[in-house]
Parts: sequence; C-alpha cells; structure tokens
Amino acid sequence: MNQQTTVGKSFSASGIGLHSASPVNVTVKPAPPYTSYLFRRTDLNDFEIPAAPQYVSHVSYATTLMKSGVMISTVEHLLSALYGCGVDNAFIEVDSLEVPILDGSSQQWVELIRQAGIVELPAQRPYLRVLKRVSVSEKNRTMSIEPADEFRITCEIDFNHPMIGVQQYEVSFQVADYSREIAPARTFGFVEEIEMLKQNGLARGGSLENAIALTREGFLNPEPLRFQDEFVRHKILDIIGDLALAGMPILGHVRAARSGHGLHTMLLSALLRDRQAWEVTTAPKQSFQVA
Repeated sequence: MNQQTTVGKSFSASGIGLHSASPVNVTVKPAPPYTSYLFRRTDLNDFEIPAAPQYVSHVSYATTLMKSGVMISTVEHLLSALYGCGVDNAFIEVDSLEVPILDGSSQQWVELIRQAGIVELPAQRPYLRVLKRVSVSEKNRTMSIEPADEFRITCEIDFNHPMIGVQQYEVSFQVADYSREIAPARTFGFVEEIEMLKQNGLARGGSLENAIALTREGFLNPEPLRFQDEFVRHKILDIIGDLALAGMPILGHVRAARSGHGLHTMLLSALLRDRQAWEVTTAPKQSFQVA
C-alpha cells in the first residue's frame, strides 16, 4: 500500500491516565493527507499539539508533548497502535492532559482502529529512508538506526528480576503482525518503586488492570503473562510509538539495548538533525506492510 491512509470513521475510548489518575475521553477522527497525528485538547478550546519531535518535553516513564505550555502525556501507546496498523493521518481529541492507559497495552486501540476501518487517501505515502547509521548512548543504554529496505526493530532488555533477566526480540514489519505480536504486551512496573513514583506525581492511576506489577520474586496480577517475553515486546511497542513522531513510516533497522523513552526521542532527533542521514521517498523497494 503506497497511498496515505486515515481511519474510516471516528471512534472513542474512555479511561484514566496512568500517571495523573484523571478521567479522560479520547476521540480519534479521520484526517486529510499530510496531517500526520495531531492532538487537540478539547478542554482547552481545541488547542492543537502536533505529534512531532520538537514538541517532546518530558520522557520520564512516558512521552509527553507540550506546546505553549499545554501538555498531552503518555501518547506512546496510541501512537504505536496507529503506526502499527498503518494509519498515517488522524485527529486525536483529548479532554484532559493524558491519554488513557486502558489495559496498559495497545490492544484495545488496535481493536477500535480495526472496527473503524482504514481508508486510502488521494496522496502518495512518504517514507523516511535511513541513508547511514546513526547512534546514541547514555551510560549502558544504546540505540541506533541503520539503512534497510523495511522497518525492523531488534531490542534487548536487561532487568535484575527472575521473571525478566535478559530478553531479546526482533520484529520486521514485512512479516510480523503488529496486532498479534506486539500490541497485547502490557506496560510493567516494580512494586517497590511505586511509592517513590507516586511521591513524584507518577503512576497514581496504576493498577493490576493496566500494568504488570512486579514484586521481588514474581508479580501480583491474577492472570498469566500474555507472552513469556511480554516485557521486551512492550519495549518494542514503546519504541514504535516514540518513533511514530517522525510523521511518516521509517525504512530502517533500529537496534536498542536497555533503551527508554528518552533514548528513543534522542535517536529520532539525532537522525533528523543529520540531513545526510535520511531522505524522503515515495517509492520504497518493498511495500510497508503492517497489521
């Protein structure tokens, strides 16, 4: 598919913010070509905040966008679902400062997108083709992107926890079904850190319904893990959501080791700053295939 797309009709979801615990309603609406993803704060006279790297303001435990002092937080799971489902353009109306966490994954967003349908628009889809390797690092965290004829992510995480340890996963958007392999993976957190996070105004809406709560030896959730390696799959979900800020599908191979939201946006900014490292093309050698 080389035409730009949008959702077939509007759809809505309601829930609470993971960090704010505030109730929030979201409506995703069809948008014309070249809109990309545009947030509107309906509680603030439809103030618009584009989902673009220059508007990233905070990256502590979530990705927050801000324009002229107006914020929209925890955008990565919804953006991941839109990008993973091949939706190029959408208006996203939000009536509070944080996108609802829902069940902690992107699965419900994917289901809503599928129900709404995806329609082609009368404009060619642009692709951001990576021309040379770009890398960033922060202590023992590293991330890079290099030329490829597809969008591929190779990710490794390393947590000193008996249920995680070192996990690796690779996904190629030529063959992988985003909705099956990545979208169901839930966010996770450590119970011993919860009180500290809450004192810092974070994770106030966290619960067993929207996150995997890890104890020192296991986890508190009554239901089993959705994948044995659910933790690294969720990290890939986050990477996709943060790289969706590029505003177009990427043709490149991302490699990440112990990365986080800060490193994801740092890599995208480093790539875009180096004008020799990328080009915009409308004719990829292989089509960008997603769920």
